[in-house]
Amino acid sequence: MADIYEHQAPEKLQGKYQAMVVYCILGIGSLVSWNSMLSIADYYYQVFPDYHPSRVLTLVYQPFALGTIVILAYHESKISTRKRNLIGYILYTISTFSLIVLDSATKGRGGIGPYIGLCAVVASFGLADATVQGGMIGDLSLMCPELVQSFMGGLAVAGALTSALRLITKAAFEKTNNGLRKGAMMFLAISTFIDLLCVMLYTYVLPKLPIVKYYRRKAASEGSKTVSADLAAAGIQNQSGLPLGSSMQTDDDSKNQRLSKKELLIQNIDYAVNLFLIYVCTLSIFPGFLYENTGHHGLGAWYALVLVAMYNFWDLVGRYTPLVKWLKIENRKLITSAVLSRYLLIPAFYFTAKYGDQGWMIMLVSALGLTNGHLTVCIMTIAPKGYKGPEQNALGNLLVIFLLGGIFAGVALDWLWLIGKKNAF
Repeated sequence: MADIYEHQAPEKLQGKYQAMVVYCILGIGSLVSWNSMLSIADYYYQVFPDYHPSRVLTLVYQPFALGTIVILAYHESKISTRKRNLIGYILYTISTFSLIVLDSATKGRGGIGPYIGLCAVVASFGLADATVQGGMIGDLSLMCPELVQSFMGGLAVAGALTSALRLITKAAFEKTNNGLRKGAMMFLAISTFIDLLCVMLYTYVLPKLPIVKYYRRKAASEGSKTVSADLAAAGIQNQSGLPLGSSMQTDDDSKNQRLSKKELLIQNIDYAVNLFLIYVCTLSIFPGFLYENTGHHGLGAWYALVLVAMYNFWDLVGRYTPLVKWLKIENRKLITSAVLSRYLLIPAFYFTAKYGDQGWMIMLVSALGLTNGHLTVCIMTIAPKGYKGPEQNALGNLLVIFLLGGIFAGVALDWLWLIGKKNAF
């Protein structure tokens, strides 16, 4: 059955650019809510000045994300990708809207009660993140690298978009009464709309694109059960007229043989560890250090926002540079060397914050973002090559575990910057 897909190159290419656009939007939707939280951190610092919002909220977010992805990755072969992703995007939509409701109910007042409510919503973001990122990257690992890159690019577009909007809203509302709050609420309203759009796109548009159907049918022919609901939504049935993956469908045992998760991890341990190390380095600096440890400079209240915007912009650029063939790093040892060399940025940030000016800091933040985006996409597009559909889905989920694990470790280590700082707690 798998052989019939080797002769369908025309269908394989149909709808490719539409799919790239849709996956980019889905990438935006999977991080726009969290990036909005980071972008309006100056508002939360005004409302909760004593609670280190950028550090605490990130630390609340990550355990839920990491715990959820570990559970879902363990059971990935039995979970419908369609149901998983739709639940994630719906949870994002509800949670983001809940922030607007919470702020309206408390009228923008601080205190421990509203802060606990804020943390609870952020925890639901962590659940949604693990549900969507593992599901989407696992599903995309079945497909061509361009679609993986589009989704990963969308993650960075979310950051760049929210940073640009934050600068615009700060300029527009800076001199108005409750300007920070108005800008923050506008942010959350836009994020809610984008997440709702993602629910619609994933439900009604994505399953019907020819290139997506091609790769999902190919994965099903290799024994994947995770794509069955998406194929059924596209109206695809097997020769007996039963939906693919139904209980009455028989499978060739040899076709369903696959590497175990342990075997996949052993074969790709360098990719997994490198992803972990990339995000340990990045999140030990971004965003907490940028908000609390860079001092005061000529940009004043704009300084942290500009630094976050520069990181997000260059992270976005870095996720598209692998499209230039000679820039894409495919050698495994070279990737490891590049990942380890990024740790030189940590002392560079320390000494620049202590002795340098804002120009040097902006340059370092740009390098942090560029290398983060470039190396992430290189690993995510190279690692799944050469595996069957079920193995690619499992590997995608395993890589997301290490990515989120790196983020968790990074935000925990970010607290070390407060050592020796007066009035840190």
